[in-house]
Amino acid sequence: MKKQLIVLVLLLGSFQAMQAQFTLDGEFRPRAEYRHGFGSIISESAEPAFSISTRARLNANYKTEAYTFYLSMQDVLTWGENRQINTVDTNNSFAIFQAWADIKLGSGFSTKIGRQVLSYDDQRIMGGLDWAQMGRNHDAALIQYKKEGFMFDVGLAFNQDFDDYTSNISGYVSTGNEYTEDPNFFTYKAMQYGYLKKDWSAFSASLLLLNNTFQNFELVDGSRTYDGYGVSSLQTIGTHLKYKSGAFGLDGNAYLQTGERVNDLSVKGAYLLGLEATYKISSGIGLGAGVEVISGNDADAGETGAFFPLYGTNHKFNGFMDYFYVGNHANSIGLVDVHVSANFTLNETSSLLVKVLNFSGEQELASGDKALGTELDLVYAKKFDGFSLVLGYSQMFASDGMYELKGVTKADAADAQNWAWAMLVMKPKFLNGTK
Repeated sequence: MKKQLIVLVLLLGSFQAMQAQFTLDGEFRPRAEYRHGFGSIISESAEPAFSISTRARLNANYKTEAYTFYLSMQDVLTWGENRQINTVDTNNSFAIFQAWADIKLGSGFSTKIGRQVLSYDDQRIMGGLDWAQMGRNHDAALIQYKKEGFMFDVGLAFNQDFDDYTSNISGYVSTGNEYTEDPNFFTYKAMQYGYLKKDWSAFSASLLLLNNTFQNFELVDGSRTYDGYGVSSLQTIGTHLKYKSGAFGLDGNAYLQTGERVNDLSVKGAYLLGLEATYKISSGIGLGAGVEVISGNDADAGETGAFFPLYGTNHKFNGFMDYFYVGNHANSIGLVDVHVSANFTLNETSSLLVKVLNFSGEQELASGDKALGTELDLVYAKKFDGFSLVLGYSQMFASDGMYELKGVTKADAADAQNWAWAMLVMKPKFLNGTK
């Protein structure tokens, strides 16, 4: 199947000069990582992890006056995952990352249908998660309006494992709607949202209204069963504000969550508030400072006050070591993140980011402690002719509360909690056809 799809795209490329604009590009992104405390505290007795993964993508874009068709195929490879002379990919990682059509409807309206990236504002609630080699996508249908600095999107999605056919005397009929993908990662059965944004000369404001419906389940002998357990719906409402004047910039987020998480867990009083200021003191130095407060679980049994940022690019926030809200910290003590950063443009082809973040719980731990620790993030990027190299190093200076939160005693933990990585990024343009 992989070979047939790739051949099809290449054949389409051979007709790229006919009546439309056709572009064909790719991405090759290998990344090596040394993990010694990435995502959680590592104990002194545990061995650090080292691995290399590669993301390979082939992207085709076909554009006419009436519509645009986009297809992106990818494979995420961990070096050594398949033995040599193996006839199958044991990781089964080849996928259609995006496949959508954007159809113009006139007067600023269009509809975008298919598998696509949904990314808005600073990607706090909905983003492409490009750091992860597999990325994040949605199977959705959108109605979009964009004109004179105003945009309005309405998005709809309904997820199902497979079409379930049952044979009978008259042929085949579809039965059943239970959605059995793991809902603990906020995998939704259905989604509806509205997004509005207005741009002015130095200011922009957006509003997001998001409803997610999750399939409830019950554990029976360690296995999930879904039949007859209904659904739960969670609402997220909020705004992103952005101001920029000369060298100064200011971004703000304010979001609330209500409704229910999976299995009717009531959500009350959950919120996220963030404020980020930037100032470019020269052509080569930019400074930043910010604070983000995310509510924790202070509600009664059967309820939660914990906010979760759902489908955002969470690696971008709260430290690059992913201690919070990256497959973790979903119903915990919340977070207060106070941080400062400096971005240095070293020359025309290289830059250095230095960021320091201090973490504490929005709620107290069982011990009464709130302090969690301080993280240092360093990222160096260098552009070459047609590709770039990015290097990163992060270290967590954990407080007593972090050991308690992650369930590792300070005596058992390794002295240094760190993470280092190196990534090559190459995005070749194979074809760029025009009318």
